[in-house]
Amino acid sequence: MSFNYDGATFLSFAGYTDVTARDQRFFEANEGITSTDVNDLLANASDRILTKLKATDWWIKSQLTLDSSLNGDVRNVPAVDPDNILAREQDFKDLNVYFVMAEYLLPRVADWSTEADTTKIKFYKDQFDALFKEIIEDGSWYDFDIDGTIELQEKIPVKLNLVRIR
Repeated sequence: MSFNYDGATFLSFAGYTDVTARDQRFFEANEGITSTDVNDLLANASDRILTKLKATDWWIKSQLTLDSSLNGDVRNVPAVDPDNILAREQDFKDLNVYFVMAEYLLPRVADWSTEADTTKIKFYKDQFDALFKEIIEDGSWYDFDIDGTIELQEKIPVKLNLVRIR
């Protein structure tokens, strides 16, 4: 994968240039935001995405199904290893960018009295939610047995039934 690494250590799914390529005008209007700031936020966002992935029913069920040593105990389910994500690389980069824009960068500079800023934050949040759901439902991007390929038995698609609770 060509995610963002520092040597052998995973940093994030995307890099500074991925974010600036998505919304160049944002960075032109906010010159004080540095590449270091953005890369730190991308690393935080990647950690949050990996945590969200670990908490999905798809991940938990797939781990309990594929690894009998877990003895059906949800507490023993391992974290998602970004090194084993072998497909949908661009989608994970996009996911990282959407999360950073919606949760970190745009709220920092938003003028909360204008609808334009809140609409932009909502746009990126909606993009993130839709892509996250698509990735989970696809289920064909992770190498569970760590052999360098994704075999048919490792492709675990799922259909999510989202319900609104009031």
